[in-house]
Amino acid sequence: MTTRSATRERSTNETSISVSIDLDGGPVSASTGIPFFDHMLDQLGRHGGFGLDVRCTGDLDIDAHHTVEDVGIAVGEAFAEALGDKAGVRRFASARVPLDEALVDVALDLSGRPYLHHEVDFPGQKILGDPPFDPQLMEEFWRAFAMAARITVHLTLVRGKNTHHIVEATFKGMARALSDAVRIEGGGVPSTKGSL
Repeated sequence: MTTRSATRERSTNETSISVSIDLDGGPVSASTGIPFFDHMLDQLGRHGGFGLDVRCTGDLDIDAHHTVEDVGIAVGEAFAEALGDKAGVRRFASARVPLDEALVDVALDLSGRPYLHHEVDFPGQKILGDPPFDPQLMEEFWRAFAMAARITVHLTLVRGKNTHHIVEATFKGMARALSDAVRIEGGGVPSTKGSL
């Protein structure tokens, strides 16, 4: 079986990032300087069944925005590279994931056509930590990921009151849907065009 893994390096004046991903499993770790974000990246790897290692040094003294968005770009690019020509993948997947009172719907397509519909409103409070985490950055992360990975993603909050629960349900839902979509179940590229 062909190895479905990739590494990515991204360096700007705002962030320095290295990502490695293996779609078929492996250890998971994340170090971005934002503990809550690390916890979410860990959820993405573990619940997706991916090997995932993310290292980022960013300008957190200014804001977490650059770190979160640039990690989304780097993880998305590595994901796309690891997928290769997408031969045999299921392609489409969806998941409805609860976390206590929160319930999130995720639907995606490894389409080669990047798009994000993000219908997730948060109660507004930051998630406590050092530094605190602004949940508004989640839309930036998922947009960066979807564009770089070249996939179509629809994220919808069905219900929820606790910001931590909502964000975590989103990551777990994306992880499960991505895991399902990349599963090999055939031999050819699942598209009438012959490519994705």
